[in-house]
Amino acid sequence: MSTPPPRPALLERLTVSPSRRRRDRLARGTIAAGTAIALIPLVLIVYYLLKKGLGSWSTDFFTTDPTGNTFFKTSSIGGIKSAILGTIEMVALASAISIPLGIGVAVWLVEYGRTTRFAQAVRFFVDVLTGVPSILFGLFVFIVLVIGTGSTYAGYKGSIALSLLMLPVVIRSAEVILLLVPAGVRESALALGAPRWRVIFRIVLPTALPGMITGVLLAVARAAGETAPLLFTAASTHKTTTDLGAFMNSLPVQIYSDVTSPTASVVNRAWGAALTLVGLILLLNLLARLVSRRSRLA
Repeated sequence: MSTPPPRPALLERLTVSPSRRRRDRLARGTIAAGTAIALIPLVLIVYYLLKKGLGSWSTDFFTTDPTGNTFFKTSSIGGIKSAILGTIEMVALASAISIPLGIGVAVWLVEYGRTTRFAQAVRFFVDVLTGVPSILFGLFVFIVLVIGTGSTYAGYKGSIALSLLMLPVVIRSAEVILLLVPAGVRESALALGAPRWRVIFRIVLPTALPGMITGVLLAVARAAGETAPLLFTAASTHKTTTDLGAFMNSLPVQIYSDVTSPTASVVNRAWGAALTLVGLILLLNLLARLVSRRSRLA
């Protein structure tokens, strides 16, 4: 039995008018132009970092410590080994503090608190902390743990300041992702008799993992590039150290110190350190994406 041909009125409704096609092309062009404009600063920054920083990279650049010879052109200025290791150590400790705590708070806000007044108060203060300048976190730790205890600067104090900086970002991003997990997934597991804690650990968190990784990476990237909190808490040193209870160097502080030097080679080291910092964040991002993809396939 053959299908009857479409009626003329139906064809007229299915045909896209020229004015709608023009509006569609205009909208597509506007979106493409906006995307290109947004990418221009990023491309220029990456290009300038590569142009200025690649010339400083060498084996000695990554394997030697700064010598402190910033005013003598004939002396060796050293590399950024202590800054790289110090950044990794402090950010790792800050992540170990803020990520479990932040995800735990987000789980409570979504799964248990949700509409309670206390949960609303927590969300309000988290939003406030998100907008607090990073230098205030450093000053807070400086007053409490340096002046308050009568002790000196230390790497773990810098990690605490960075963890306070990361915490609101982790909480808000994790909460948003957890809210996107369909309610039917939770209800199906609960209907089968699974306790709520098991549903959270076996169903909700694995489902939200890829999105939460993105939020965690944003927090880590922000902490890794902060200078002000570390100036008041970890200070700086030229020597490589793994003792988080002592002065510790970091890439942001190294860049801040080098870029103000009158010596061209030291300023070039700052560009190389900046490019290294961007490379570390990119490498961390790639590794996290790989882990997330494997967890979804498992």
